[in-house]
Amino acid sequence: MSPPPPASPSRLPPDGSGEADHAPRGAGGRAPALTFIFIAALLDIIGIGIVVPVMPRLVAELGAAGDLSAAAWWVGLSMTLYTSVQFLCAPLLGALSDQWGRKPVLLATSAVAALGYFGTAWAPTLGWYLASRALGGFGGASLSVATAYIADVTPPEKRAQGFGMIGAAFGLGFILGPAIGGLLGASDMRLPFLAAAAVCAANFLFGLFVLPESHRAEHRRPFTWGAANPLRWVATLRQHPVVAGLAIAMIWQGLGHQCLQSNWALYTAHRYQWTPRDVGVSLACVGLGAAVVQGGLIRVLLPRLGERRAIVGGLSLSLVAMILYGLAPQGWMIYPVLVVASLAGIAGPAMQAQVSARIAPHQQGAVQGSLASLMSLTGVVGPVVANAVFGFATGPSTPVRVDGAAFFLGATLMAIGLMQVLRVFRREPAPRRAEAA
Repeated sequence: MSPPPPASPSRLPPDGSGEADHAPRGAGGRAPALTFIFIAALLDIIGIGIVVPVMPRLVAELGAAGDLSAAAWWVGLSMTLYTSVQFLCAPLLGALSDQWGRKPVLLATSAVAALGYFGTAWAPTLGWYLASRALGGFGGASLSVATAYIADVTPPEKRAQGFGMIGAAFGLGFILGPAIGGLLGASDMRLPFLAAAAVCAANFLFGLFVLPESHRAEHRRPFTWGAANPLRWVATLRQHPVVAGLAIAMIWQGLGHQCLQSNWALYTAHRYQWTPRDVGVSLACVGLGAAVVQGGLIRVLLPRLGERRAIVGGLSLSLVAMILYGLAPQGWMIYPVLVVASLAGIAGPAMQAQVSARIAPHQQGAVQGSLASLMSLTGVVGPVVANAVFGFATGPSTPVRVDGAAFFLGATLMAIGLMQVLRVFRREPAPRRAEAA
């Protein structure tokens, strides 16, 4: 994820117009607009983070008589359902935002997310719970629009830092969200879902009254169902071999991360007997690390490393962290590993910058939606497979108990993604001038 120099043909958008190097700054000015989208994303992530510590236990209560190993498959299915809806809706929302603007789409997704959390909070059965999570998946498909918003208001050479702000919002959201969720869930497992619904409602009001529109009228284009096709990215990305190669690497990386995300609460509760409060504290530390790295260190590290080295280094650190998570025999050992995993966060913004630099302004919403859909696709497969591995490796019928099996699977997938990135970069030599590209 190192950007090539402006003169490089690979920087041109798919239509060869060169517009990608002249992204608009947005209606309200770059700095205020980024502040607004940061706060909106922060509120959204707080809403997601609040429910993470209690979700596995609620699913176990509804569908597995409280047995975490037996509930692992249902937890994976609920996550798969959520991300399946994201996969289908992310390009749709991105294409709609290309026609109608980013703000109305962000408002709609915030409202739907609030309804989904309210439905989950009152779920009397597992079926009701799954239906509510599907509704929440539509609301959670807004990341593609937020990413396009960043591209609207940020020049190409600053986009890695701009995308890092979303990473910082994720970090801060996961400091506040899981900590709140762990505390609330200690008294009532359904209370965090009500709190998440309230946060999403606040996000809606914030966007309604404060968020400026970023997508200029001259860069808008009519909506077509072809642009909303979740598999359209295949044809789009083929126009840029480097972007397509990075997209394939993102698939492997995303699958590896799913092994972590879908198993964290299950794994720590099973192996270390962590309570929702313990899980919330650990995820708050994850968020703190992400906020420090993506909100601050990335501004120092990226100019020095260049985006290519940031990608390779970040993926390598992710691979190491996954192995260490799976090996850690005691819960306190998780925390030093979190430092390594936090530094790995420099890879994501650099990769997004590489992709967006090759896309024209009028295509940012659709292409970012396609990439978000692509990453959601990893969430369709990853949780079910990873949680099935966890359930088998820790269940009573397993011949050899391996508590960290899902993390070792994740490390293997990360290694494949790293090899793909190295293959892409060998095909396109780094530019002579600073790898700021």
